[in-house]
Amino acid sequence: MKVKLLVYLLFCVFSLSAQQSVQVRELEKERLATLAEIEETNRLLKENKLTTSNALNRLNLLVQQINSRKKIIQLLNQEIISLDEEIGFKEMQVKTLEENLDAKKQHYAASIRKMYLHKNSSDYLLFILSSQNFTQSFHRIMYLKAYSGWQKKQAEEITEKQNTINLEKAQLLANRSDKLKLLGTRQSEEKQLSEEEESKKGEIKTLEKNKKALQEDLAKKEKQANALNRQIEKIIAEEVLKSEKAAKSESGENRTAEVKGGYAMTESERTLSSTFAGNKGKLPFPLKGNYKIVGYFGVHQHKELSKIVTNNNGIDIETTSGNEATAVFNGVVSRIFILPGYNNSIIVRHGNYLTLYSNIDQVYVKQGDKVNTGQALGKIYTDGEKGNSTLLHFEIWKEQTKLDPLSWIK
Repeated sequence: MKVKLLVYLLFCVFSLSAQQSVQVRELEKERLATLAEIEETNRLLKENKLTTSNALNRLNLLVQQINSRKKIIQLLNQEIISLDEEIGFKEMQVKTLEENLDAKKQHYAASIRKMYLHKNSSDYLLFILSSQNFTQSFHRIMYLKAYSGWQKKQAEEITEKQNTINLEKAQLLANRSDKLKLLGTRQSEEKQLSEEEESKKGEIKTLEKNKKALQEDLAKKEKQANALNRQIEKIIAEEVLKSEKAAKSESGENRTAEVKGGYAMTESERTLSSTFAGNKGKLPFPLKGNYKIVGYFGVHQHKELSKIVTNNNGIDIETTSGNEATAVFNGVVSRIFILPGYNNSIIVRHGNYLTLYSNIDQVYVKQGDKVNTGQALGKIYTDGEKGNSTLLHFEIWKEQTKLDPLSWIK
């Protein structure tokens, strides 16, 4: 019964220790991914010099960096707790193994003493010859053979358990060393966080001083955004009218609109629209490589600055100089146009869905081109006057309704 209990305890401790090790590795993986995000934000902050025009974007990047740093410290704390638990499990494991080993050694020692008392080979021979019949004699021979094998197996198990204990103790030392490293890393991260908080305070102070200039810049951007919005609505209205005329034409394809006053689609466009809708939440990002979202869909009161409200019909994505905008889904280039503040804008139609890619410097496609998912549409503009900011503005529409891109892309 005692042996069974020891085996059960060993099983439980090993299982808990294994689960804890997996948890520590998962936490470390998440921490390293967050650290990569911070490094990317750092690159963007270094690349973009502070100007009034990109001040909010820089502040948003800095806030994201601080939030990521806080997450890293939180993950480090979780790792340390998990490692403490793993160390505790290892210590229990070693203790249980040692108790099991002691019991096995005592049992083995008793068998050796018994064997020593009957070490004379004549005793074994007498034991066999004193059998009442051949069958009993055979059973006694087999018993002695099995007993000898058992003793050998016990000796091997003792050696094996001793090796296991040594390995577990070595792992325990490694875990304790890992914990010391994590404590050092946490201290370093806390120092970095403190420096970044001070940097954020400095930028907020500067923005508060220049709030008038910032509000003027925001008003200018809002005016440009409204102009972009009107242009998109105008294009949509023109295309709806064109599709209605094509639907009424006797020689035209069979076209139907999903809603009254909507874009009249062909059969292939209806299929494309349905497939696009079916990929909600799965669409790829509208650019490859490194990026950070600095402007979010909808109306937002800025968390760090009083009386600063932003309104966005899509999302703004800060990326590295030379990066390209890429199509999020198969479609047709519906329109390419230029507006102040947005340089070139490209609209891609996916049935009655539209995606917009603005602030393009070099355009790689032309109106009417069929594009595939992931295809490069153009090089994103880098503004030297705005501290070398490379910003892509991205929107998604269904008919005349603006949609939050973050609900659609991965």
